[in-house]
Amino acid sequence: MEPLLERPIGFAHRGARADAPENTLEAFSLALRLGATGLESDVWLTSDGVAVLDHDGVVRSGLRRRPIASVPHAELPEHIPTLAQLYEQCGNDFDLSLDVKDDPAGPVAVAVARDAGAEHRLWLCHASLGTLASWRDLSPSVRLVDSTRLRAIKEGPERRAARHAELGIDAVNLHYSDWSTGLVTLWHRFDRYTFGWDAQHDRILDSLLTMGIDGVYCDHVTRMVDALARWAT
Repeated sequence: MEPLLERPIGFAHRGARADAPENTLEAFSLALRLGATGLESDVWLTSDGVAVLDHDGVVRSGLRRRPIASVPHAELPEHIPTLAQLYEQCGNDFDLSLDVKDDPAGPVAVAVARDAGAEHRLWLCHASLGTLASWRDLSPSVRLVDSTRLRAIKEGPERRAARHAELGIDAVNLHYSDWSTGLVTLWHRFDRYTFGWDAQHDRILDSLLTMGIDGVYCDHVTRMVDALARWAT
């Protein structure tokens, strides 16, 4: 099967985290140099409203743990980049998938991407359909992604895919083990994109790409790039 996109997106999960410290500018830059066409991270807001990229949203100082939301940007460790710094260092010629862990970070991320000329290649991921739908008015070009698991879709996949189309939600992101060719076909029938996360091994990457998936998330960038090259041939 073929994806809806001309070529599936290879998202480097937290940057090239298998080869560099995750969620750092070093990891993001390396991922792009290795051939990733997309980057992935989690986005949070500092207490003074700066969008930053980090996994768990907690700053550690000795035994003390402070939520990023309670810390001004100037007091964060240097290794935690802002979203603006990511665009400044890496440009905008890539897709960016952001898991919005802090709901107010969604609109800020859209504004930062717009300033960088990257709004149309920003994919905002969230587990709440209501939250995603509320962001639709922020931008006609930003991509909205329902990040969930198959077991959490109580109404069934077909009704969920139809709901995505009604709300203007562009894609669904499921764990690789949830996907089948039939499910990819279902979402494509509604013109919705399909993403698979935790695709860490060759057999998983090859299987998803054969199904016609539109994007994969992987820690191992070279492995992912090689799988995409196999798909292309």
